[in-house]
Order: sequence, then structure tokens, then C-alpha cells
Amino acid sequence: MRNRWLAPAGLAAAALVVAACGSSSSSGGSGGGSGNAAAPATSGAAAATTTSLESKKVGGATLLTNSKGFTLYWFVPDTATQSKCNTACAHYWPPVKGPASAMSGVKGTLTVITRSDGSKQAVWNGHPLYTYVGDTKPGEAKGNGLNLSGGVWHDIVLSGAAAPAPKKSSSSGGGGGYGY
Repeated sequence: MRNRWLAPAGLAAAALVVAACGSSSSSGGSGGGSGNAAAPATSGAAAATTTSLESKKVGGATLLTNSKGFTLYWFVPDTATQSKCNTACAHYWPPVKGPASAMSGVKGTLTVITRSDGSKQAVWNGHPLYTYVGDTKPGEAKGNGLNLSGGVWHDIVLSGAAAPAPKKSSSSGGGGGYGY
């Protein structure tokens, strides 16, 4: 009897996580588990190379992006030597594979950490880097300011003003305020 009660609660929690992540597009999820759903697929040879970090204008700011133009994020609970986003969290916030190299316009210290699963993750200025599955095309920053997976997520602003955190309901066009 207890299992019947727990299963719907677990499904409801999973549904809330998916809804909160704003996954409105088809992920084509065949369960490959590469953890890089936000970026187009790359060949095995390309995946083994160094990740390139670039700068891209998004809204009124220049943000840190990967070579495909997808916004990169940092997670408040992380430390310079440890990612706190693992398992289910890493499905929605895929870690950027390390090592990384900075292209023109990107200044900062690049390092690498070893994640709990043994994989390498790129770190910029003490922040382990992630993409967000809710960003479905280059130049989006839908993950900025979200409080998910046990902490707040921020895009990495290289210059300019950061975009305000998204409101809980993005369907309304009015309001003109800053949300909270």
C-alpha cells in the first residue's frame, strides 16, 4: 500500500521538475545520456577536443557561451573544486566538458574539476560551467535567475547589464516590473 502512495508522489515531483525547467520543445530523448542536450550533437572526435568558450551579445549584455552560442551558467551551491549538480540535476543543467579554452573577448581563469562520476568539467573564475536544456537555440538565457535543483542559476555576464530573472509565468506580455 505504501508503494502505491509513494509512486504518484514521485511522479508528481518529477512532473514539477520538468515543468519548472521550461522544457517546451521535443528533446528527442533516446536516453543517450551525453548530458549535452542544449547543444547540437557533435562527432566523437569533436567531443574529445577542448571546449571553446566565447562571448556573445544576448539582450543588453555580453555573456559567456560555448562555441555553438549557447549561454553558460554557474550554480550558487557549487564551489571552485566541486559541482553540486549531479544525476537528475545534470540532465537539465548539462556540465560543460573540460578542459576549455578562451576565445577572443573571454578573459578569466580556466580550470578543470573532476565530477563525482569521474568526468571532467570546465571551470571559469571558480565557477563550474553548465548549459541549460531550456535554451533551445543560441542566444537564449532562459535559465538565468531560476531557483532549481537546490539553488539559483546565473548566466555569466562578461560586460553590460545582466538580464533580469525570468518571471514565473512568461505568458503575460505586460507588467513592466522587475518581478519579485
